[in-house]
Amino acid sequence: MTIVLSRSADHLYWMSRNVERAENTARILDVSDRLGLLPAGNENGAGSEWDAVLQITGDASGFHARFPEATAANVIAHMTLDPNNPSSIYSTMRSARENARAERVGITTEMWEALNSTWLEISQLTPARLAARGYRNFFDWIKERSHLFRGAAVSTMLRDERYHFLRLGTFIERADNTARILDVKYHILLPDLADVGGAVDHFQWGALLRSVSAYRNYHHAYKQVITPVNVADLLILNNQFPRSLHSCHNEVVHLLEEVSGPRGAEAARQAGEIHAMLHYGRIESVFAQGLHEFLSDFIVRNNRLSQEIQAAYLVAH
Repeated sequence: MTIVLSRSADHLYWMSRNVERAENTARILDVSDRLGLLPAGNENGAGSEWDAVLQITGDASGFHARFPEATAANVIAHMTLDPNNPSSIYSTMRSARENARAERVGITTEMWEALNSTWLEISQLTPARLAARGYRNFFDWIKERSHLFRGAAVSTMLRDERYHFLRLGTFIERADNTARILDVKYHILLPDLADVGGAVDHFQWGALLRSVSAYRNYHHAYKQVITPVNVADLLILNNQFPRSLHSCHNEVVHLLEEVSGPRGAEAARQAGEIHAMLHYGRIESVFAQGLHEFLSDFIVRNNRLSQEIQAAYLVAH
């Protein structure tokens, strides 16, 4: 792979990762906003919801350096339009657009227009305009713009290495976010035993599923009331659900095969190891190990794989 292609691969990989990250941030904020309206099921319930957002995004230290308390208003301000927060929707979409501009000749017009028009609208927003627009309307719009970009890419790009690296970034990022959402939310949403099966309990787990577009898919797949074990099974091992860890790593293994070369042997090995764990895993074994321990290990492995992909194929940051 030439240095030119390595640079192009880098732009495309991080372009898609940042778009996916912006969408997932919108999803997390949306469901947290909805759950924040519920009465707390227990002492770890809705009152911890905004702290959970910071745990999922890994930005608690950056937030608390600037804000005294994790309130809805403070966290939304920090995670939406704050240009000084590298994880905010503003920053991730700015980065995606900068990568698109650097790779302008390597992407299609439709992809560029989707990203550029999204960035131009975000760059003109102020906190007052965002509040007037409505947070949920904004979150839905971000998700729609992400879908538009991804649809443009799938519909218009050549199936060459540029396309493979673009998709690789999407699935590495998506797997990381699904694992983080499940890990944090699972423990926050566990209610007192007296609340299990109640209206609040059902709404909370339903909101978690909606945060990853899984509510209807859950009922199609399991045809029963929502249970924490089945939620975990859907988001971890069910390879028919496109946001599950298993499904994401089906794609990662395939995409690494498409760009494989001598430099990528270690990345392919790590991807195969992760995929085997998910492909042959059973949800009973996951819970026997401990859900938090399993997900923490997965996040570490997924991040290590991303670092190996960076070292093997992409321009060093």
